[in-house]
Amino acid sequence: MKIGSVEIKGYTALAPMAGVADRAFRELCKDFGASYVVSEMVSSKGIEYSNKKTQSLMQISQKEHPCAVQIFGSEPEVMAQSAKEAVKSGADIVDINMGCPAPKIVNNGCGSALMKDPQLCGEIVNAVSNSVDVPVTVKIRKGWNSESVNALKVAQICQQNGAKAVTIHGRTREDMYKPYADWDIIKLLKQNLNIPVIGNGDITCAEDAERMIDKTGCDLVMIGRGALGNPMIFAEINAWFNDLRQLPKASVTEKVSALLKQAELAVKYKGERIAIREMRKHAAWYFKGFDGAAALRDEAGRAETLEQLQKLCAKALIMNNT
Repeated sequence: MKIGSVEIKGYTALAPMAGVADRAFRELCKDFGASYVVSEMVSSKGIEYSNKKTQSLMQISQKEHPCAVQIFGSEPEVMAQSAKEAVKSGADIVDINMGCPAPKIVNNGCGSALMKDPQLCGEIVNAVSNSVDVPVTVKIRKGWNSESVNALKVAQICQQNGAKAVTIHGRTREDMYKPYADWDIIKLLKQNLNIPVIGNGDITCAEDAERMIDKTGCDLVMIGRGALGNPMIFAEINAWFNDLRQLPKASVTEKVSALLKQAELAVKYKGERIAIREMRKHAAWYFKGFDGAAALRDEAGRAETLEQLQKLCAKALIMNNT
């Protein structure tokens, strides 16, 4: 598929998860076969004020391409200026967040709150599209709540204003991450738009990816929570589609190896103190299903150094007879 002039080879995209999809995790997912990755959402206001932490979120490595930087905000001109900075950082695509359900985001009129004002959505896309030479995309939800399911209307307005692709998460803001995602809304957009549609919601294995593509006709599947502690899911899906075979579930050794590789990359990019604190939650996800998982997660929650995490991983391997 192509998003504007950017070719995406494959079936899978990594979702732009705040506090999760950092450079280290994106690189790891790329190593496992993700076709396309999107950064953590970046505040347009933070970019405007040259916030150092905000700027660090836009750092992209050579191996990540094609990669999008996702920006959020509610002011068209500010979003347009921040998009220019995203492109300077190396973004192949600028993605606009219109789907984040977090209270601190929507209470400022950003994220999924934008879907309550389709006209403003169009104005933002128009301003951003006219400010950069790379494709502009949007990520939306089904709607604000069950009484205002307007994903198709918002998507059509975004398309009219220059969006080159739409990612749709099959839940409303009110739903947050429950119940099951509505894949019919993905199908509705695919049937009514002339640009690529990326499906998002409840992809946890290769069979899920196949079912979503078969049911909706979407051009790409985006994986969020299904990749937590499981970046191998991208290799699993690629094997399913390319080689028509089912990979065995990742072993304890493979999971521990991935965890340590991610931790080492995180330390390289952020320094040990910040990286290991942020890796605590990732370790908990990787340890899910292990023998002694509760104790391992508890110990991971107190890790301060890479060496401590390495020793914990060695302990996990012994506990699981691997």
